[in-house]
Amino acid sequence: MKHSIKITSLFILLIIFFSNNCVSQTNKKDKTNKINYKIMEYNKLTPEEERVIIHKDTERPFTGEYLNNKQEGTYVCRRCNTPLYRSEDKFDSRCGWPSFDDEIKGAVKRVPDADGLRTEIVCNNCGAHLGHVFLNEGFTEKQTRHCVNSISMKFIPKADKNLRTVYFSSGCFWGTEYYFMKAKGVKHTTVGFMGGHVENPSYEEVCRQNTGHLETTEVMFDTTKTSYEDLVKLFFETHDFTQTNGQGPDIGSQYLSCIFYSTPEEEAIARKYIDILTSKGYKVATMLKPATKFWRAENYHQQYYEHKGSKPYCHKYTKIF
Repeated sequence: MKHSIKITSLFILLIIFFSNNCVSQTNKKDKTNKINYKIMEYNKLTPEEERVIIHKDTERPFTGEYLNNKQEGTYVCRRCNTPLYRSEDKFDSRCGWPSFDDEIKGAVKRVPDADGLRTEIVCNNCGAHLGHVFLNEGFTEKQTRHCVNSISMKFIPKADKNLRTVYFSSGCFWGTEYYFMKAKGVKHTTVGFMGGHVENPSYEEVCRQNTGHLETTEVMFDTTKTSYEDLVKLFFETHDFTQTNGQGPDIGSQYLSCIFYSTPEEEAIARKYIDILTSKGYKVATMLKPATKFWRAENYHQQYYEHKGSKPYCHKYTKIF
């Protein structure tokens, strides 16, 4: 009888042990699932973005999208959208990367760099690599320079009812952007792709000519300083709108001439100038298409000629209007 009681007691203890262990494992699994779920909330990064943000590499100097950005707004973490810097704290240090002398309180964490010499800065929310911070260089009164990779951030412009965004394709987007970024009233330009059927295409994919995209320039302008009509005229005056197989020496479907319109007003203005050119004897090959999703191209394509210090090989300005 006593032997039977001992066996029963041992059996009960074993049940309690395994039950607790299962609960512990379940809790551990739940905790892991919560962590994974949090990671999945982060923005999806391109291989180029991962190289810098996750693996702590550095983008090439004077190639970043935001190096020369002078718009008012907020810079946020590209990985988790946490606000990091304000435009009023940005300054030109001529170092090749965006520089800030202050951060949004609590947004940026300083940690010793693996090289044992510098101080790394990371997003305090998700740990994304931003760049490095340097002190006592004399650039501003705050004696602080946050040297940040453009690719580690996204820029959210300040709401402005006078700002408007439009889209033009006129061959190689390097040349298209070159003229628009210098135009009166233009606040910002970005090159990318529009009109295709593949999501987030790479430059290499578009060059294979099977995605349906055209190399496109996104133009943000101030309506109090210029007009859409002026930009349409500039579009026609800076490329060969009669060429049907590309632009200059660049042959391919991604280099065709097109105006992507977002409103009936934009379409009407574009048609007006096509009619004017036709009346002048030109055979206009420019297409008109409704604007669709704009996909930003890789960093090294942004403001290409500005960084290279040269002029377009396939675009030139010719006065027409």
